[in-house]
Amino acid sequence: MIVVYTPAGGEPEQYDAKSLVTSEASIVARTVDMKWPAIKAGLVDEDLDAMRGVVWVLKKRAEPTLRFGEFDPGVDEMVTRYDKDETEAWFDSAFHLVGVEPETTAERVATALHEAALDSVADLEHARAYIEKRRAEVEADEAAGKDPEPEANPEASAPARKTSAKKTSASSGASS
Repeated sequence: MIVVYTPAGGEPEQYDAKSLVTSEASIVARTVDMKWPAIKAGLVDEDLDAMRGVVWVLKKRAEPTLRFGEFDPGVDEMVTRYDKDETEAWFDSAFHLVGVEPETTAERVATALHEAALDSVADLEHARAYIEKRRAEVEADEAAGKDPEPEANPEASAPARKTSAKKTSASSGASS
């Protein structure tokens, strides 16, 4: 999960929660008084404490003296976005639905994913290219008469997002 922090009047900064090492995750957990699984779930739900803790610890790499109390972003200055791996797992799960119902076509899935990706992914160009790649693969399999792919792994699909946050520029490249 990528936390996008856009300070008032500043440029968006991206922080990859996967880049935390165990000691840093422990610092986040102690600081925000949450267990790591709750922090990970909180990132999906755009929990302010979870996002603030992750960004603060990652910012400390460049600013070791930064205190938690000194990093107090506005409530609309942080949002989360899926990294490349999370994006691909979500899209793969969606394309597994092609053919389950007659109206569930590769084209319809691709269109829905393009719309959903705008507010959900850190690397929009990667997402668009991956959607088109998967659509082409699924359509080629259908044309060749191949059986539908096995059922999607629900654990690999992107978690449901609960957000009312404003849009950020999702076109910048994200690590992962």
